[in-house]
Amino acid sequence: MKKLYFIAIYPPQEIIEEVKIFKRDLALHYENSKALKNDAHITLFPPFSRELALENDIYEAFGKIDTHISPFEIELNGFGSFGNPKNPVIFVQPEQNDQLKELHARVRERFNFINQSFNPHMTVGYRNLTYENYLKAWEIYKNKEYKTKFLVDKILLLRHDQNWVPIAEKKLDKI
Repeated sequence: MKKLYFIAIYPPQEIIEEVKIFKRDLALHYENSKALKNDAHITLFPPFSRELALENDIYEAFGKIDTHISPFEIELNGFGSFGNPKNPVIFVQPEQNDQLKELHARVRERFNFINQSFNPHMTVGYRNLTYENYLKAWEIYKNKEYKTKFLVDKILLLRHDQNWVPIAEKKLDKI
């Protein structure tokens, strides 16, 4: 049996709840119900499929990620978007962050079988967001203010079992 996995940073629960307000707005006013399915996070390695029998290999690779990095702050500042007509996305925009780039590079040292550029973001609207509704929502969200910050002190490995469930974590720890 195959399962989906991914690696991410999750903010504290209070930020997850704040971002959920934006997701509810997109569901209510822009027919984007799928936005409510996942809690706010920043993806470090996108979802991938593996046989459940190989899960130990995934744990092992995850365990070898070099997380000897001091915990660091991520500042979220306003909104951004990917205006792809087939798959538009609206997201909370993190500020440029070298430690986040370094952490991503370290994840990529162990998980490198998907070659995808790294555009850190915290998704608000996607999947069943039509391009027409994206354009309407983006008119509002491109100037909307939202500013907060949080401390990144761990990364999570998640598995999809009806929804995403953390199955392992690694603390950031500068030795």
